[in-house]
Amino acid sequence: MAKDVVYTNGIIAVRETALLGPKLIKMCSMSADEAFRFLIDGGFGRGASAHSVYEYENLLISDETELNDFVREYAPSVAEKAYFSAPRDFHNAKALIKAKFTGADAAKMLAPDGLVSSEVIFDCVESGDFTPLYKELKETCEEAVKLFTAENGGEVSGADIGVLFERAKYRYLLSACKRNAFLKKLVIKKADMTDILSAFRSATVEAALKNSLAVGKIKSEQIEALFAEDGSKAIELFEKTPYGDFVKECVRARSEGRPLTDAEKNIDNLETDVLAERRYELKAAEPFIYYVLRRRAENGNLRIIFVCLLAGLSESEIRKRLRAV
Repeated sequence: MAKDVVYTNGIIAVRETALLGPKLIKMCSMSADEAFRFLIDGGFGRGASAHSVYEYENLLISDETELNDFVREYAPSVAEKAYFSAPRDFHNAKALIKAKFTGADAAKMLAPDGLVSSEVIFDCVESGDFTPLYKELKETCEEAVKLFTAENGGEVSGADIGVLFERAKYRYLLSACKRNAFLKKLVIKKADMTDILSAFRSATVEAALKNSLAVGKIKSEQIEALFAEDGSKAIELFEKTPYGDFVKECVRARSEGRPLTDAEKNIDNLETDVLAERRYELKAAEPFIYYVLRRRAENGNLRIIFVCLLAGLSESEIRKRLRAV
């Protein structure tokens, strides 16, 4: 049974004091050893076995495990629990199926458990019986296996499998969040922005349409417009949509020969940015969503900081790589 929102928000108010916030920026100017000791002394990842900076990942795993447990226990409704946990099910199922049929090492690709443990998914993949999984995940796994089987020639690319699971994930989230207007809006917007970014990375219109998630509000003619040579048609077509600035950034990057890094950041930061704009006006389950997003964003930034510090990058270079600070 879901916890009372007022009670949960009270717990969050206490836990928010442990968020790193501006301290992340401070860590960018430290040495790798100093940053590691800073986290240890602050009690981050409490209980993790980490004796040197090269074991920083143990701290992050410990913190993420605690956050996952928090989501399972305190999610205000099925929608929030699905939004934060189900994507990992689709990711883990994809990794385990690809590992079975290609010989890849799934252990290096697995994410923390979602709604279903990775052990259960592994057993399903090994037995070929996906009955224990929820309907949408079960059907997606069965379709992926068919693509890999001899009856279909076994000729399937990793990209095709990736699109299959990504599309199924968004469709499931759209269904799971249909009664939550805020989360539903986020799912649609993220799917649409992903399709736009995918189109800018595609060599042809056909490839873009084939790889599109097609679960949001973007139409095929809008995707086709993104391939206009000077980009003006795309900018004009999207100008009065929520994606006007996003498309302009993609067009600028393409015309200047730059990678689409800023566009990627916009997608990664989407949820946090939307909530941060009105962080003092959050209501109902929104404080829970905002808290979980900030915890995840901080862990993502900590990974960036440690990788960069160990690689010897400068403070300015590290800060440019941070997301959703």
